[in-house]
Amino acid sequence: MRARAAPSNAEIAHALREMAWFLEMDGVAFKPRAYEKAAHSVESFERPAAALWAATGVDGLREIPSVGPGIGARIEELLRTGKIAELERLRAATPIDAFALAHIEGLGPKHAKALYEAIGVRTPQELEAACRAGRVRTLPHFGARSETKLLAALEAWKRTSGRHPIGECLPLARAIEARLRAFAPAAQIAIAGSLRRFRDTIGDLDFVAASKDPAALTHCFATLPEVSHVYAHGPGKVLVRLASGIDADLRVVQPGSFGAALAYFTGSKDHNLRLRRIAKQKGLKLNEYGLFRGERAIAGRTEEELYAALGLPFVPPELREDRGEIEAALADRLPKLLEHGALRGDLQIQTDWSDGAASIEEMVRAARARGLEYLAITDHTRDLAMVRGADERKLLQQATAVRALDAKLRGFRVLAGAEVNIRKDGSLDVADEALETLDVVGAAVHSIFGQPREAATRRLIRAMENPHVDLLFHPTARQLGRREAMDLDFDAVVAAAKRTGTALEIDAIPDRLDLDDEHARVAAKAGVPLVIDSDAHHPSHLAYADELGVPLARRAWLGPADVLNTRPVGAFLAALKDGRSRARRGRSKADAR
Repeated sequence: MRARAAPSNAEIAHALREMAWFLEMDGVAFKPRAYEKAAHSVESFERPAAALWAATGVDGLREIPSVGPGIGARIEELLRTGKIAELERLRAATPIDAFALAHIEGLGPKHAKALYEAIGVRTPQELEAACRAGRVRTLPHFGARSETKLLAALEAWKRTSGRHPIGECLPLARAIEARLRAFAPAAQIAIAGSLRRFRDTIGDLDFVAASKDPAALTHCFATLPEVSHVYAHGPGKVLVRLASGIDADLRVVQPGSFGAALAYFTGSKDHNLRLRRIAKQKGLKLNEYGLFRGERAIAGRTEEELYAALGLPFVPPELREDRGEIEAALADRLPKLLEHGALRGDLQIQTDWSDGAASIEEMVRAARARGLEYLAITDHTRDLAMVRGADERKLLQQATAVRALDAKLRGFRVLAGAEVNIRKDGSLDVADEALETLDVVGAAVHSIFGQPREAATRRLIRAMENPHVDLLFHPTARQLGRREAMDLDFDAVVAAAKRTGTALEIDAIPDRLDLDDEHARVAAKAGVPLVIDSDAHHPSHLAYADELGVPLARRAWLGPADVLNTRPVGAFLAALKDGRSRARRGRSKADAR
């Protein structure tokens, strides 16, 4: 009998978020926010919580930011028994699909409870049926407009239902890959599918292997502790459902076919179709086992060999979407893509001055350990009072502290900045006089996401027209699986960014990945500079910029010249918007470096 797999960090975070939702539904004060913060910390923690608990017990769980004794006890209960008794009680009291309903934009916990109590809505499907029957508009605090908005949100949910954010899938896939490698160290093993192409959401996990003993490897895969159900199991193929709810499959081929199988199962379908057409034009046949002339295999051991035999340079996996990469390859004009390790700085960092879990000094130490050369400290400002956002006085106090630390450092710069809130009309929540004193200013939308396109576009443009706003953080304000991107005239946003000299951000925190690759490519083609940031709220989050932000940029065809924070700090600061003195941006210390 297969042992029960220890819950992953993503599964623990799922349970904590569900707890938060039910507690908020019942009107419990403070605790929902605490559970949400703990969920975010667990999800992004660099070590498996299960391994930490096994080694050090419940006290060790408190190493995870925002996990106190109460939440630590809940996590221990989940790890020990597979469930949380209090969560089971809350589910029984209000038997709704809280996790699914939480992903319907605009539907909060209290409204979900009201719908359940009034008309018995338990699932998104039942909510849609009630809206289409006109039953929601008759309820107190809803109305016809709410019903229309809910239907639009449900359509958005259906488009992404069944897909999983890459931040959830990547650690799981890497853990499975490591298990397979440990079992068969001589085999070739790789993650394939849309995860290898670094799509922002993933339908299922694909693995490709080459082994002389495929039956042993497929048996290992089918009996992994992460597996909850086996759909099909043959000598060279196994398809399973994981305990996390994600389907996964493994294909095992002979070593001479590994490159062909990896290319085939990496996809995309449209890219593969183009390759097969090229093969056919050359009188060849291409499939997952190799490239053939008649019955003789002429390539397939490696992907590079396969592409070369087709007359193409190697096409990086992130580009394989049939969005011009074949034409570029045929013309020998594939871009020189941004490489991992190319980022020198990170421009969106939250600390314990607002909703971050670590001090400025701790974030700086972690950044230096990762090989970065500079950070901008960009805590939230006034309007985000729930996370102790800074007014002008507090912002200037922090800038003083940042500069005092910066003066002590050698070989590293820490810049004074802020993540300023963009209000409904495009004005900012901090006065220009305070912003003028900072090294870097980012602006972002944090509320009122459902404006009509014209108003939302005008809002961002007005913010970018402020002479002190250097960067537009997470420009579309999307949250994967939870909130759609704002309805924007993105061409107008890009034109305004170019006109005003405002750089646009690729926010690499897993639940945002905003800009997405298509928007980032549009911006770069227009000559608008971009930055890639981690949006770190904890030292471990600093990894996001390189692990997720760089692959997203590669999908957008970006090279080093497109991304400002690939430059040394002096060159980065010099590239920002005019409006404040060069001395205040770089100062003699930067020039000396």
